[in-house]
Amino acid sequence: MAVERGSILLKCRAHPILTRCAGAEGLPRIANHLRATRSPSDPVHPAGRIFPTTMSHAQPAQLSEFDLIRRYFTRPVRKAALGVGDDCALIEGRPGHHLAISTDMLVSGRHFFPDMAPRALGHKALAVNLSDLAAMGAEPRAFTLALALPEADPAWLAELADGMLALADAHGCELVGGDTTRGPLTLSLTVFGDVPLRAALRRDAARPGDDIWISGTLGDARLALGDCRGEWLLPEPEFSQVRPRMDTPTPRVALGMALRGMAHAALDISDGLVGDLGHILERSQVGALVDVDALPRSAVLAGQPDAIQRECVLAGGDDYELCFTAPAGNRDAIAAISERLALPLTRVGAITPEPGLRLVDGAGNPTRYEGASFDHFAAP
Repeated sequence: MAVERGSILLKCRAHPILTRCAGAEGLPRIANHLRATRSPSDPVHPAGRIFPTTMSHAQPAQLSEFDLIRRYFTRPVRKAALGVGDDCALIEGRPGHHLAISTDMLVSGRHFFPDMAPRALGHKALAVNLSDLAAMGAEPRAFTLALALPEADPAWLAELADGMLALADAHGCELVGGDTTRGPLTLSLTVFGDVPLRAALRRDAARPGDDIWISGTLGDARLALGDCRGEWLLPEPEFSQVRPRMDTPTPRVALGMALRGMAHAALDISDGLVGDLGHILERSQVGALVDVDALPRSAVLAGQPDAIQRECVLAGGDDYELCFTAPAGNRDAIAAISERLALPLTRVGAITPEPGLRLVDGAGNPTRYEGASFDHFAAP
């Protein structure tokens, strides 16, 4: 079970006006702050920082639990033997494969702002789970959804389902069951995927001498979050360019499957590189040397002060890129995968026999970083 998921939405320590940013009372304060710091001519992202309300105020026709399930979450299945509508779903084992299973929970005010657009929330709830399958090299097959709602708003539910099921269709992942109840807004998904025997990308398989690779770029989700929390204020269009990395991450499923037999160990970066890479080092009983200046970042992040860049690429959560290790002899093959998927893959360091994570700059000089990745029970 994946339990290390998360972002750091509720610290809000840098700007007093945003300390209540996750509550309804804080929305006017956010709006006033933004109006005070932005000229009237400045564009605002359609889903921008003056957030819409979570649920509509119109009084919808009352939906029962079973009406809700039938209307928004019941679909024909092709991969499963039995889907939504019975006491259990039925999934046949695929010969020669393990069934990879992972669960992630998203809680309003902890993993996402309470007024996050429902379509984006539906996408993200499934994306973070598919990212776990990607990290294992598994092909998505099915998922279940447990959903707690403060109210059953048909318009909101339609948007949530559309965002979630569009991503599910893109990855051939069927919704086969779940549960609903009234309560604080919470989504808990369990995903199922297939991975060939002895082909899973495990955290305990890194070997000294392996290269360390990162997919895509790091830090944009944390950069957007810092703006939303008032730690810094990005001008437009920069905020609009980085916010989708926080709201609608891309699970690297195709990359994970392409790395079978190519990479030794892998995981997805959900809580920050320093902490997440540390899980590989601990499980594999090895160390690592990482060039901080080589860590890939977007042009928007590269234009920020060095301290912000370091915070975002080293400890920023919600990237959902893959960090993997592979033998140095596979560099050309990995470059070919990068070209085929049109996805940058950057070599940022090496696995060492000496335990511990050592950070250096581009010149090889040791560099210090005192921050830490996100931890649900350590963060406020």
